[in-house]
Amino acid sequence: MPGVPAPTSRFPDRYSRDVLASGPPSHHRSRPASREVPAQRGLVVEEASTGFTGAILRVEKIAGETVVELEDGRGRVRSFPLGPGYMIDGKPVVLTRAVAMQAPAGPKRSASGSVYVEGARARTARASRIWVEGKHDAELVQKVWGHDLRIEGVVVELLDGADNLVERIREFGPSPTRRIGVLVDHLVTGSKETRIAQEALTQPGARGNVLVLGHPYIDVWQAVKPARVGIPAWPHVPRGTDIKVGTLAALGWPHEDQADIARGWQRILATVRSYADVEPTLSGRIEELIDFVTVDA
Repeated sequence: MPGVPAPTSRFPDRYSRDVLASGPPSHHRSRPASREVPAQRGLVVEEASTGFTGAILRVEKIAGETVVELEDGRGRVRSFPLGPGYMIDGKPVVLTRAVAMQAPAGPKRSASGSVYVEGARARTARASRIWVEGKHDAELVQKVWGHDLRIEGVVVELLDGADNLVERIREFGPSPTRRIGVLVDHLVTGSKETRIAQEALTQPGARGNVLVLGHPYIDVWQAVKPARVGIPAWPHVPRGTDIKVGTLAALGWPHEDQADIARGWQRILATVRSYADVEPTLSGRIEELIDFVTVDA
């Protein structure tokens, strides 16, 4: 009718403008070009409007709409429309249906690169153990080497800091049938962790039955290849600043409290797909520790 404005929808169009653009829409400003990427299973993407980051599980039709299902590092699964509105390594992409390809010949591989054993039940836990400093170390080890650990019956336990190592070894009582493999952060010449490791190996039963290995990073976050997070290198954090808080601040991510730190780590962990996404200075040490604690006396 004359004088009556055209009806508008109550529902916002998520893609009516570039979700990565800031400020009001402008017809005079160029938008970043989005490249098309096939939605392959295992590909890690970020849904730009929510920040939800996860690996692609499947693409399917629901109620006439094609959606992509993502799983994050905590096992949470969410579905989003297939198409624009995603990011990979900080760059906008349009997810498209992947062309079905014939699976390559050869055995299926686990995230660690080992042969995946279909339908295998976890072995009864060994008396030997692998110890790591904290929760984030354990989550990364479980994500990449979890299949191997279940097959071999190896339990990963938390030290809650390297300062507890000597006391824990005394309590554990290592022996040829009760070995301990220890992963320590920042195991470099002259560090506190190196001095603790040297003292640990002097404890009763430790000789030949305790192996302490480490990586050079102050925190296990830095063992994830920075390219997976979309940065050229991990930021330098000044001495005296908590490494996790400083890293999140430098990345421009929330860092006010423990919940922000937990979310930041899960965002990083979600980008890890296999051993190829972590530095060899970590992956090689984990392999050595698994071999050490699975040697039958």
